[in-house]
Amino acid sequence: MILIAGGTGRLGTILVDLMSGDDEVRVLSRHAGNATERRAGVQLVPGDVRDRQSLGRAVDGAQTVVSAITGFGMARDVSPASVDRDGNANLIQAAKSAGVQHFVLVSVRQAAADHPIELFRMKYEAEQELRRCGLGGTVVRPSAYMETWVELLGVPLQRKHRTRVFGRGENPINFVSVRDVARVVHDAAGDPPSRVRAVDVGGPENVTMNGIVERFSAMTGASGKVAHVPLPMMRVMSRAMKPVSPALARVVATAVVMDTADMSFDPASSIGPSQVTGETTLRDVMEHLS
Repeated sequence: MILIAGGTGRLGTILVDLMSGDDEVRVLSRHAGNATERRAGVQLVPGDVRDRQSLGRAVDGAQTVVSAITGFGMARDVSPASVDRDGNANLIQAAKSAGVQHFVLVSVRQAAADHPIELFRMKYEAEQELRRCGLGGTVVRPSAYMETWVELLGVPLQRKHRTRVFGRGENPINFVSVRDVARVVHDAAGDPPSRVRAVDVGGPENVTMNGIVERFSAMTGASGKVAHVPLPMMRVMSRAMKPVSPALARVVATAVVMDTADMSFDPASSIGPSQVTGETTLRDVMEHLS
């Protein structure tokens, strides 16, 4: 039995499809309703990682737990602290109590205690919790998802003939397809280690935000106005919006870092089990989404 937390998200839905052919799959979801349901042979179990008491039924009988959860985004009732740090800690402890043999944690590449992006710091805390608990585990650390940024930047250009880039848009960033990440997670789930190991998952190239817009336009023929939000304005917004909309402030603060910090990845360095380079290209993703 494999439990997938976050099984209804972008990564999780692909994982469910991949893993349901190998084993019995159970999905932990806040939206599963008041009773267990069956959908295409997949068991949906209600629960919330922020409430450890709700997790007992989900982890009971599972040999492997995969955490694909995240609290990053515009939702008002969740945050990286409440989900990526505390929620993962709750799930890890529940898994340990239930005798789970292997815990696969989807983190983020460059996760660190002092990283300027809150999500990266909270993912790092979850990694440390997994290392402390004594469970065998695999930490998968992907780059930013291609699909997310093609949708955010390219789709508005195609549908509304305008799009917005936060910052200058000239900082090289590594993007990886969520499907390549899913394959790494799938393989990791089938190969439990005796202790915690980590693998970084990057994409085949580094691309700027402007580059995504330009390539999408060239491939699809979509055209229109490309507006840029200036960095000074973004820095002010990230501070001023905190009391009113913490989620928006968090997103803007993340955009500042993505426009100024080194977020590249060297595909040539992907030698050995600790680093993997996905094969899916930006063009592949654009063709699928356009």
